[in-house]
Amino acid sequence: MRNLNWTTMAFAATFLACSALADDSTGSFASGVLGSTPGTTIGGVVSGAAPWSIHEGRAIVTPGGNLVVEVNALLIAAGPGIPPNLVGTTGPVQMVAASLVCGGSGGSVAASTDGVPLTASGNAQIQAKVMVPERCIAPVVLVRFFNAAAAPGAQLGPFIALTGL
Repeated sequence: MRNLNWTTMAFAATFLACSALADDSTGSFASGVLGSTPGTTIGGVVSGAAPWSIHEGRAIVTPGGNLVVEVNALLIAAGPGIPPNLVGTTGPVQMVAASLVCGGSGGSVAASTDGVPLTASGNAQIQAKVMVPERCIAPVVLVRFFNAAAAPGAQLGPFIALTGL
């Protein structure tokens, strides 16, 4: 019985600590950002065809709709079929945007930002005001290709980084 109590308490402490990362007392969501792998779909958005790595990144979404994403060294990673000259670069990606997905991997995109420049070294900072649904369960923030030359509504592409699920 004593072991069960300690096990239960350890599980509860771990659960509460993980919950705090996703939803603090203000209702804000904060998370680290990870590079993507090909063949993944989150909220109906597919990942890019190449794997991406990131040195450092974070995303914050407040109930009032402030969305901040910072990425440092978001670059194409080595992988099957990836030309060596693209590894460690941003390839053709010059701009990125963020999309808020509610409902986890099986959810849907609730809001997206306009594009911002992605430097050749893979750095970008997105600061935008978006409409956040009253209930956004299991939020995920996607960092996506953005093509400013495309027609409005067609500017967002695959995602290359995301918050932890």
